[in-house]
Amino acid sequence: MPAATLITFIAYFIALLGIGFFFYRKSSNIEDYLLGGRGMGSWVTALSAQASDMSGWLLMGLPGAIYLGGMGKTWIATGLFIGTVLNWKLVSARLRVYTEITNAITLPCFFEARFRDPTGLLRIVSAIIILIFFAIYASSGLVATGKLFESTFNVQYHLAVIIGGLVIIAYTFMGGFLAVCWTDLLQGALMVFAIIIVPALTYNTAGGVTAIREAMELKDISTSLMPQGGTLAVCICMIISSMAWGLGYFGQPHILVRFMSIKSVDKLGKSMAIAIIWVFLSLCGAVIIGLIGIAMYDDLTGGDQEKVFIFMISDLFNPWFGGILLAAIFSAIMSTIDSQLLVSSSALSEDFYSKAIRKEASEREIILVGRGCVVIISIIALVMALDRNNTILEIVSYAWGGFGAAFGPLVLFALYSKKTTWQSALAGMVTGTVVLVLWKQVGLSDKMYEIVPGFIANCLTISLINLFLSQKDQTILNEFDYVLTKIKNT
Repeated sequence: MPAATLITFIAYFIALLGIGFFFYRKSSNIEDYLLGGRGMGSWVTALSAQASDMSGWLLMGLPGAIYLGGMGKTWIATGLFIGTVLNWKLVSARLRVYTEITNAITLPCFFEARFRDPTGLLRIVSAIIILIFFAIYASSGLVATGKLFESTFNVQYHLAVIIGGLVIIAYTFMGGFLAVCWTDLLQGALMVFAIIIVPALTYNTAGGVTAIREAMELKDISTSLMPQGGTLAVCICMIISSMAWGLGYFGQPHILVRFMSIKSVDKLGKSMAIAIIWVFLSLCGAVIIGLIGIAMYDDLTGGDQEKVFIFMISDLFNPWFGGILLAAIFSAIMSTIDSQLLVSSSALSEDFYSKAIRKEASEREIILVGRGCVVIISIIALVMALDRNNTILEIVSYAWGGFGAAFGPLVLFALYSKKTTWQSALAGMVTGTVVLVLWKQVGLSDKMYEIVPGFIANCLTISLINLFLSQKDQTILNEFDYVLTKIKNT
């Protein structure tokens, strides 16, 4: 365990805890704690959105998939890039305006207010979905933490998971949304630095394109963008399945909440440009790391392929500089988990506690409940992460697909369809979730990523019910027109 690397990590932890403590007193009300008072700037919004998006799977899961599957796996990165662009273009501005008009600070509250659901079922069911899939999602980050600490410091896996979890809980518990966003700004900058500098400095060590191609041929890894091992129809299905990762963006609560928090719609254009550049550089870097790893390392299997980035840093870089680069991996992990914990906390405190259990609760009481929820959800995620046999990408794909299938169509219909009712929205959300889970459970995920049938089922259900039960509430229709007018005038 290099002392220099350990010192770098400790200094990084202290900085994060300092940010959490600094913002402790600034979270004076529930909107500050869960949404930063809707006062985020362009850079903070962009980098926090993308850093919370690209978790440990960017620096570990995706390079590992490329290492094993070759160029055919790059369709995942392609789908993610397209999804990022479309999410910023189609969702960000309308969601920012609509949530302010409806006075909604969480996604479940927005669904309820947007469709004027008199039963509260939209809010309750969506909050339950958030809790289930974020517990799964957060556990993937803690698995990545365990693998990182185990490889770097020779710390026992389970202890490593607990240490990483405690640090994340501490600054999320104290500072809320402001702490999460400002730490994400730091982490996003560190992540993109690492993912550019490592492949640039290891490319020649690996032997360049020739050595990479020879290693791929020797290991029988595909050098073609067309997936191998099936008919043309099967290959096309595999490409669609990989690119379908992009569909998930429309339903990720921890990303969408960033759009809701920006100070004004006018700042979204700059944020979008920053985010798209960041994502392009990051995805390209992750793919290149996986390809370089093929030439540098033999026989990384059983989950070790997801450590290829860690091995590069440990083997080739000075311990001080390597410590900074390894901290970037931890940044990627934490920048997503902290956001997930906060959104899960909001689902319990705002969508359950203050709306159903204690409607007369003060804002201070709700904040305290929210902080308690951070601890509870973290413990659940920690217990799930203790199973080290799961791969990071496998866990993330299920949670990512769950949100995409449940919320993605609902967000799009909420922002672009006047005639959608709360009944069709609820039916679509439940149908999409059930189809996704069943598809996964019966083992069809090997044929097609479960987000595809779930997303389609959700859309078809909403569209079908809209044909027979169209929105007729004039208040809702007028509000929709007002949102469009306000966006056009900005």
